[in-house]
Amino acid sequence: MISKRIIPCLDVMNARVVKGVNFKDIKDMADPAELARRYYEGGADELVFYDITASIEERKLFPRVLRSVASEVFIPLTVGGGVSSLNDFDVLLNCGADKVSINNGAIKNPSLIREAAKRFGSQCVVLSMDVKRVKGKFHVFSHGGRTDTKIDAIEWAKRGEDLGAGEIVLNSIDTDGVQGGFDLPMLRAVGEILSIPLIASGGAGKKEDFLELFQQQI
Repeated sequence: MISKRIIPCLDVMNARVVKGVNFKDIKDMADPAELARRYYEGGADELVFYDITASIEERKLFPRVLRSVASEVFIPLTVGGGVSSLNDFDVLLNCGADKVSINNGAIKNPSLIREAAKRFGSQCVVLSMDVKRVKGKFHVFSHGGRTDTKIDAIEWAKRGEDLGAGEIVLNSIDTDGVQGGFDLPMLRAVGEILSIPLIASGGAGKKEDFLELFQQQI
């Protein structure tokens, strides 16, 4: 049985941690390095760092901010934002990342998952999916939740696993920032077809939400 993990996520914009609701109404919250240290000292099992506007602005993640975060934590660090090539994997891993998360880059070029898994190992490749309900279906969205790709999320998750991703991060746009609990129906629908770890993102507001999630057969 795969052990349960608590993995805080730092959504970073303009070198600051931000928070929104349903991927909108973004507000400034904290310095990334300071917050990373607080999570680490608080007992987090791992940490995720997303540069949430890198893909939208068609640029690469800022290495300086990543290095400052990596210097504060001694737990696995997953990093994503603007990743579209094997060279991007190289850069992020050399800056302190243990795993690299791909989202838009994988949508544009699914073979990047296979190529990265072959070069760096599946354990380094994390497929991040921003998912929202559209007419009763789970659709994958790109560009920070702005664009409906019309890709079926369940099919995309399975394809990502088949291509070599070592983990899937499922970001529920519907529950993001609402603090009303995790999106259990969405997590079940995706989790039941996977044999690799599925990381739930979006909706946690209290410790009971984690207990409810961990008690599910997902």
